[in-house]
Amino acid sequence: MRNNGVTFIKFLGTAGARFVVAKQLRSSAGIYVEANAQRIIIDPGPGTLVKCAKSRPVIDVTRLDGIILTHIHIDHSNDVNVLIDAMTAGGWNKRGVLFAPRDCIEGESAIVLKYLKSFLEKIVILEEKKDYVLGNLNFSTSIRHRHSVETYGIIFKIRGKRVSFITDTQYFPDLVDSYRGSSLLVINVVRYPCDKSGKIMHICFEDAKQIIKDIRPEKAILTHFGMTMLKAKPYKVAKRLSEELGIEVIAASDGMKIEL
Repeated sequence: MRNNGVTFIKFLGTAGARFVVAKQLRSSAGIYVEANAQRIIIDPGPGTLVKCAKSRPVIDVTRLDGIILTHIHIDHSNDVNVLIDAMTAGGWNKRGVLFAPRDCIEGESAIVLKYLKSFLEKIVILEEKKDYVLGNLNFSTSIRHRHSVETYGIIFKIRGKRVSFITDTQYFPDLVDSYRGSSLLVINVVRYPCDKSGKIMHICFEDAKQIIKDIRPEKAILTHFGMTMLKAKPYKVAKRLSEELGIEVIAASDGMKIEL
């Protein structure tokens, strides 16, 4: 029997950008969320299945209720097929829900294998600023992010609070309005220096600082680090932000568990 009181986030991996992922300087596994008796993995990048098996306690992927893909890029979606196979017992148990943007499911670049789609109880296409339900758990999508593919952040409603995940995006002012009111704010901060050309569509340190300053969550967590963030030492960056903004800011580490 499931314990409805168990509510936590576990960062299976905190890698972002190609070099950190390719060299596995940080794990590129996804984020596990257990809330309202639902078990979900967000953005299962390379190594998610292995990381779940080696987690202590073990995360039993055969008992997952859902998978959420924020976008199609391989560091966010690589293990989605093996997780679908695992959670459905190779199709023998038709169960589980996949939430993903349309290009993850349809078209030439679809990441989900065709034969696996029928294994799932349901496939739900994510769209901008829409509400979704998985069992007893409610969540919504953010405004569409400015990224090279269709991308949405995820905002859970847990015990009357907003628990938000800002995934890959270029900074733009409307982001703040989309995530305003978040009690816990998880931000993918790939870069330390900002890109002046506008070609690299990822949040940098100064972007994250502005977002946290404007939203003022109870707690902010930085994750999905690229090489320049690792060189800047994420725990030092987080400490600096905490001191400057007067808000608790944490740098995620592989395997870190946050109870809500």
